[in-house]
Amino acid sequence: MTDPEDLVGLDEIREAAARLEGVVVRTPLVAWPELSERLGGEIRLKCENLQRSGSFKARGAFNFASRIPAEELKGGLITYSSGNHAQAVALVAQLLGTHAVVVMPVNAPRVKREGAERLGAEVVLEGTTSVERRARAEAIADERGLAMVPPFDHHYIIAGQGTVGLEIVHEWGEVDTVLAPIGGGGLASGVSAAVRRLRPDARIFGVEPSGAASMRAALDAGEPVELSSIDSIADGLLPVRTGDHTYRHIRHLADDVLLVEDDAIVEAALLLATERKLLVEFSGAAAVAAILSGRVEVAGRKVVAVLSGGNVDPAVLVEHG
Repeated sequence: MTDPEDLVGLDEIREAAARLEGVVVRTPLVAWPELSERLGGEIRLKCENLQRSGSFKARGAFNFASRIPAEELKGGLITYSSGNHAQAVALVAQLLGTHAVVVMPVNAPRVKREGAERLGAEVVLEGTTSVERRARAEAIADERGLAMVPPFDHHYIIAGQGTVGLEIVHEWGEVDTVLAPIGGGGLASGVSAAVRRLRPDARIFGVEPSGAASMRAALDAGEPVELSSIDSIADGLLPVRTGDHTYRHIRHLADDVLLVEDDAIVEAALLLATERKLLVEFSGAAAVAAILSGRVEVAGRKVVAVLSGGNVDPAVLVEHG
Protein backbone atom coordinates (compact mmCIF):
# COMPACT_ATOMS: atom_id res chain seq x y z
CA MET A 1 0.00 0.00 0.00
CA THR A 2 1.31 3.46 -0.88
CA ASP A 3 1.47 5.85 2.05
CA PRO A 4 -0.98 8.76 1.89
CA GLU A 5 0.76 12.01 0.98
CA ASP A 6 -0.20 13.67 4.28
CA LEU A 7 1.90 11.36 6.47
CA VAL A 8 5.11 12.61 8.04
CA GLY A 9 8.14 11.55 6.01
CA LEU A 10 11.64 10.55 6.99
CA ASP A 11 13.08 13.85 5.74
CA GLU A 12 10.75 15.76 8.10
CA ILE A 13 11.88 13.62 11.03
CA ARG A 14 15.54 14.15 10.13
CA GLU A 15 14.92 17.89 9.92
CA ALA A 16 13.33 17.74 13.37
CA ALA A 17 16.37 15.85 14.67
CA ALA A 18 18.62 18.65 13.41
CA ARG A 19 16.47 21.26 15.19
CA LEU A 20 16.59 19.23 18.40
CA GLU A 21 20.37 18.74 18.36
CA GLY A 22 21.72 20.05 21.65
CA VAL A 23 18.20 20.78 22.94
CA VAL A 24 16.91 17.34 23.97
CA VAL A 25 18.74 14.33 25.36
CA ARG A 26 19.60 11.40 23.12
CA THR A 27 18.13 8.96 25.60
CA PRO A 28 19.76 5.57 26.20
CA LEU A 29 18.57 2.26 24.82
CA VAL A 30 18.98 0.02 27.86
CA ALA A 31 19.14 -3.77 27.76
CA TRP A 32 16.99 -5.86 30.11
CA PRO A 33 18.91 -9.15 30.39
CA GLU A 34 16.68 -10.74 33.06
CA LEU A 35 13.42 -10.25 31.18
CA SER A 36 15.07 -11.17 27.89
CA GLU A 37 16.21 -14.45 29.35
CA ARG A 38 12.80 -15.21 30.84
CA LEU A 39 10.94 -14.54 27.58
CA GLY A 40 13.50 -15.82 25.09
CA GLY A 41 13.93 -12.60 23.15
CA GLU A 42 16.24 -9.58 23.33
CA ILE A 43 14.47 -6.67 25.01
CA ARG A 44 15.72 -3.11 25.24
CA LEU A 45 14.12 -0.01 26.74
CA LYS A 46 14.12 3.43 25.09
CA CYS A 47 14.32 5.59 28.19
CA GLU A 48 12.35 8.75 27.45
CA ASN A 49 11.66 8.88 31.19
CA LEU A 50 15.17 10.37 31.30
CA GLN A 51 14.35 13.08 28.76
CA ARG A 52 14.30 16.78 29.66
CA SER A 53 11.03 17.67 31.43
CA GLY A 54 10.64 13.94 32.15
CA SER A 55 9.09 12.69 28.91
CA PHE A 56 9.37 12.49 25.12
CA LYS A 57 7.07 15.51 24.82
CA ALA A 58 9.94 18.01 24.73
CA ARG A 59 10.84 16.75 21.25
CA GLY A 60 7.59 17.60 19.54
CA ALA A 61 6.97 20.76 21.55
CA PHE A 62 10.33 22.28 20.58
CA ASN A 63 10.06 21.19 16.95
CA PHE A 64 6.71 22.98 16.75
CA ALA A 65 7.39 26.09 18.85
CA SER A 66 10.80 26.83 17.32
CA ARG A 67 9.01 27.43 13.99
CA ILE A 68 6.62 30.06 15.38
CA PRO A 69 7.45 33.55 14.00
CA ALA A 70 9.39 35.70 16.48
CA GLU A 71 6.70 38.34 16.84
CA GLU A 72 4.04 35.75 17.57
CA LEU A 73 6.36 33.92 19.95
CA LYS A 74 6.79 37.05 22.07
CA GLY A 75 3.11 36.87 23.01
CA GLY A 76 3.67 33.57 24.78
CA LEU A 77 2.69 29.93 24.36
CA ILE A 78 -0.33 27.98 25.55
CA THR A 79 -1.32 24.34 25.54
CA TYR A 80 -3.70 21.85 27.13
CA SER A 81 -2.32 18.70 28.68
CA SER A 82 -2.74 16.06 31.34
CA GLY A 83 0.77 16.93 32.46
CA ASN A 84 3.76 15.86 30.38
CA HIS A 85 3.11 18.12 27.39
CA ALA A 86 2.43 20.96 29.83
CA GLN A 87 5.89 20.55 31.34
CA ALA A 88 7.45 20.27 27.89
CA VAL A 89 5.84 23.51 26.71
CA ALA A 90 6.95 25.23 29.93
CA LEU A 91 10.52 24.09 29.24
CA VAL A 92 10.37 25.15 25.60
CA ALA A 93 9.04 28.58 26.55
CA GLN A 94 12.08 29.01 28.80
CA LEU A 95 14.42 27.93 26.02
CA LEU A 96 12.82 30.32 23.53
CA GLY A 97 12.68 33.26 25.90
CA THR A 98 8.92 33.55 26.30
CA HIS A 99 6.25 32.49 28.80
CA ALA A 100 3.73 29.66 28.87
CA VAL A 101 0.18 29.06 30.07
CA VAL A 102 -0.84 25.42 30.47
CA VAL A 103 -4.38 24.14 30.98
CA MET A 104 -4.42 20.93 33.00
CA PRO A 105 -7.23 18.79 34.44
CA VAL A 106 -8.35 19.44 37.99
CA ASN A 107 -7.19 15.92 38.89
CA ALA A 108 -3.73 16.25 37.33
CA PRO A 109 -1.04 14.50 39.38
CA ARG A 110 0.60 16.95 41.76
CA VAL A 111 4.07 16.02 40.51
CA LYS A 112 3.12 17.11 36.98
CA ARG A 113 1.36 20.29 38.05
CA GLU A 114 4.25 21.33 40.26
CA GLY A 115 6.70 20.39 37.52
CA ALA A 116 5.04 22.81 35.10
CA GLU A 117 5.03 25.56 37.74
CA ARG A 118 8.69 24.92 38.58
CA LEU A 119 9.51 25.44 34.90
CA GLY A 120 7.78 28.81 35.01
CA ALA A 121 4.37 28.06 33.52
CA GLU A 122 1.10 29.61 34.60
CA VAL A 123 -1.16 26.65 35.38
CA VAL A 124 -4.92 26.82 34.78
CA LEU A 125 -7.04 23.89 35.97
CA GLU A 126 -10.11 22.92 33.93
CA GLY A 127 -12.37 19.85 33.94
CA THR A 128 -11.25 16.25 33.70
CA THR A 129 -11.28 15.52 29.95
CA SER A 130 -9.13 16.57 27.00
CA VAL A 131 -12.19 18.17 25.37
CA GLU A 132 -12.78 20.45 28.37
CA ARG A 133 -9.19 21.60 28.72
CA ARG A 134 -8.81 22.17 24.99
CA ALA A 135 -11.87 24.43 24.93
CA ARG A 136 -10.52 26.45 27.87
CA ALA A 137 -7.08 26.74 26.27
CA GLU A 138 -8.51 27.93 22.97
CA ALA A 139 -10.59 30.56 24.76
CA ILE A 140 -7.55 31.85 26.69
CA ALA A 141 -5.43 31.84 23.52
CA ASP A 142 -7.97 34.04 21.74
CA GLU A 143 -8.35 36.35 24.71
CA ARG A 144 -4.64 36.86 25.38
CA GLY A 145 -3.10 36.37 21.94
CA LEU A 146 -1.11 33.26 22.84
CA ALA A 147 0.30 30.76 20.33
CA MET A 148 -1.17 27.28 20.73
CA VAL A 149 1.23 24.32 20.86
CA PRO A 150 -0.96 21.26 20.15
CA PRO A 151 -0.26 18.18 22.28
CA PHE A 152 -0.20 15.58 19.51
CA ASP A 153 -2.24 16.14 16.34
CA HIS A 154 0.14 18.14 14.14
CA HIS A 155 2.85 17.20 11.63
CA TYR A 156 5.58 19.12 13.48
CA ILE A 157 4.65 17.42 16.73
CA ILE A 158 4.60 13.97 15.12
CA ALA A 159 7.92 14.63 13.34
CA GLY A 160 9.51 15.69 16.62
CA GLN A 161 8.33 12.55 18.37
CA GLY A 162 9.55 10.56 15.37
CA THR A 163 13.12 11.32 16.41
CA VAL A 164 12.61 8.66 19.11
CA GLY A 165 12.20 6.07 16.35
CA LEU A 166 15.13 7.51 14.43
CA GLU A 167 17.39 7.07 17.45
CA ILE A 168 16.18 3.53 18.08
CA VAL A 169 17.05 2.31 14.59
CA HIS A 170 20.33 4.22 14.42
CA GLU A 171 21.47 2.60 17.65
CA TRP A 172 20.06 -0.89 17.03
CA GLY A 173 19.73 -1.49 13.31
CA GLU A 174 18.58 -5.09 13.84
CA VAL A 175 15.48 -4.15 15.86
CA ASP A 176 12.42 -6.01 14.53
CA THR A 177 9.67 -5.10 17.02
CA VAL A 178 8.87 -1.68 18.53
CA LEU A 179 6.13 -0.86 21.04
CA ALA A 180 5.10 2.65 22.07
CA PRO A 181 2.31 3.91 24.35
CA ILE A 182 -0.63 5.77 22.79
CA GLY A 183 -2.47 8.65 24.39
CA GLY A 184 -3.31 11.05 21.58
CA GLY A 185 -0.97 9.06 19.36
CA GLY A 186 1.81 11.53 18.56
CA LEU A 187 4.61 9.34 19.90
CA ALA A 188 3.41 6.11 18.30
CA SER A 189 2.74 7.94 15.02
CA GLY A 190 6.20 9.47 14.91
CA VAL A 191 7.92 6.24 15.91
CA SER A 192 5.91 4.37 13.26
CA ALA A 193 6.81 6.94 10.59
CA ALA A 194 10.52 6.59 11.32
CA VAL A 195 10.78 2.85 11.94
CA ARG A 196 8.53 1.83 9.02
CA ARG A 197 10.75 3.73 6.55
CA LEU A 198 14.05 2.53 8.04
CA ARG A 199 12.99 -1.02 8.92
CA PRO A 200 10.09 -1.83 6.56
CA ASP A 201 9.65 -5.39 7.85
CA ALA A 202 9.67 -4.50 11.55
CA ARG A 203 6.54 -5.00 13.64
CA ILE A 204 5.25 -1.76 15.15
CA PHE A 205 2.62 -1.66 17.89
CA GLY A 206 0.86 1.08 19.76
CA VAL A 207 -0.30 0.26 23.28
CA GLU A 208 -3.36 1.68 25.04
CA PRO A 209 -5.04 1.05 28.40
CA SER A 210 -8.22 -0.92 27.88
CA GLY A 211 -10.18 1.68 29.82
CA ALA A 212 -9.20 4.52 27.47
CA ALA A 213 -8.69 2.94 24.06
CA SER A 214 -9.47 5.88 21.76
CA MET A 215 -7.12 4.76 18.96
CA ARG A 216 -8.45 1.21 19.04
CA ALA A 217 -11.98 2.61 18.84
CA ALA A 218 -10.98 4.79 15.87
CA LEU A 219 -9.44 1.86 14.01
CA ASP A 220 -12.52 -0.26 14.64
CA ALA A 221 -14.87 2.53 13.50
CA GLY A 222 -12.79 3.59 10.50
CA GLU A 223 -12.47 7.15 11.85
CA PRO A 224 -11.75 8.95 15.12
CA VAL A 225 -14.62 8.74 17.59
CA GLU A 226 -15.19 10.27 21.02
CA LEU A 227 -15.29 7.83 23.91
CA SER A 228 -18.25 8.20 26.25
CA SER A 229 -16.07 7.46 29.28
CA ILE A 230 -12.45 6.83 30.21
CA ASP A 231 -10.98 5.03 33.19
CA SER A 232 -7.34 4.09 33.69
CA ILE A 233 -4.49 4.54 36.11
CA ALA A 234 -2.40 5.76 33.15
CA ASP A 235 -3.23 9.48 33.45
CA GLY A 236 -1.12 10.42 30.41
CA LEU A 237 -3.04 8.10 28.06
CA LEU A 238 -6.58 9.40 28.53
CA PRO A 239 -7.72 11.56 25.58
CA VAL A 240 -11.39 10.85 24.87
CA ARG A 241 -10.67 11.19 21.14
CA THR A 242 -7.55 10.42 19.17
CA GLY A 243 -6.25 12.89 16.60
CA ASP A 244 -7.10 12.92 12.91
CA HIS A 245 -3.45 13.00 11.82
CA THR A 246 -2.37 10.45 14.39
CA TYR A 247 -5.20 8.11 13.42
CA ARG A 248 -4.04 8.12 9.79
CA HIS A 249 -0.44 7.45 10.79
CA ILE A 250 -1.32 4.49 12.99
CA ARG A 251 -3.78 3.10 10.44
CA HIS A 252 -1.25 3.13 7.61
CA LEU A 253 2.08 2.58 9.37
CA ALA A 254 1.57 0.51 12.54
CA ASP A 255 0.77 -3.19 12.61
CA ASP A 256 -1.77 -3.01 15.42
CA VAL A 257 -2.85 -1.34 18.63
CA LEU A 258 -2.68 -3.57 21.71
CA LEU A 259 -4.76 -3.12 24.85
CA VAL A 260 -3.47 -3.65 28.37
CA GLU A 261 -5.19 -3.74 31.75
CA ASP A 262 -4.32 -1.42 34.62
CA ASP A 263 -3.04 -4.33 36.73
CA ALA A 264 -0.47 -5.13 34.04
CA ILE A 265 0.56 -1.46 33.85
CA VAL A 266 1.14 -1.31 37.60
CA GLU A 267 3.09 -4.58 37.48
CA ALA A 268 5.28 -3.20 34.70
CA ALA A 269 6.02 0.07 36.52
CA LEU A 270 6.93 -1.80 39.71
CA LEU A 271 9.14 -4.28 37.88
CA LEU A 272 10.94 -1.46 36.07
CA ALA A 273 11.61 0.20 39.41
CA THR A 274 12.74 -2.92 41.27
CA GLU A 275 14.55 -4.88 38.55
CA ARG A 276 15.91 -2.14 36.27
CA LYS A 277 15.98 0.73 38.81
CA LEU A 278 14.03 2.95 36.40
CA LEU A 279 11.40 5.35 37.70
CA VAL A 280 8.60 5.25 35.11
CA GLU A 281 5.07 6.63 35.37
CA PHE A 282 2.16 4.30 34.72
CA SER A 283 1.55 5.76 31.25
CA GLY A 284 5.20 5.27 30.41
CA ALA A 285 5.09 1.60 31.42
CA ALA A 286 2.30 0.60 29.03
CA ALA A 287 4.60 -0.87 26.37
CA VAL A 288 6.32 -3.06 28.94
CA ALA A 289 2.88 -4.09 30.24
CA ALA A 290 2.04 -5.40 26.76
CA ILE A 291 5.18 -7.54 26.82
CA LEU A 292 4.60 -8.87 30.33
CA SER A 293 0.96 -9.74 29.64
CA GLY A 294 1.80 -11.65 26.45
CA ARG A 295 0.06 -9.25 24.06
CA VAL A 296 2.99 -9.54 21.67
CA GLU A 297 5.31 -12.43 20.83
CA VAL A 298 8.90 -11.62 21.83
CA ALA A 299 10.60 -15.06 21.70
CA GLY A 300 13.43 -14.92 19.17
CA ARG A 301 12.75 -11.22 18.51
CA LYS A 302 14.73 -8.01 19.01
CA VAL A 303 12.25 -5.82 20.85
CA VAL A 304 12.24 -2.19 21.96
CA ALA A 305 9.68 -0.86 24.44
CA VAL A 306 9.49 2.93 24.65
CA LEU A 307 9.27 4.23 28.21
CA SER A 308 7.46 7.44 27.41
CA GLY A 309 7.74 9.30 30.72
CA GLY A 310 8.95 9.28 34.28
CA ASN A 311 6.90 12.01 35.96
CA VAL A 312 5.59 10.04 38.91
CA ASP A 313 5.74 10.53 42.64
CA PRO A 314 7.67 7.51 44.00
CA ALA A 315 5.15 7.35 46.82
CA VAL A 316 2.48 6.46 44.25
CA LEU A 317 4.47 3.40 43.19
CA VAL A 318 4.97 2.43 46.84
CA GLU A 319 1.22 2.80 47.39
CA HIS A 320 0.52 0.30 44.59
CA GLY A 321 3.32 -2.03 45.60
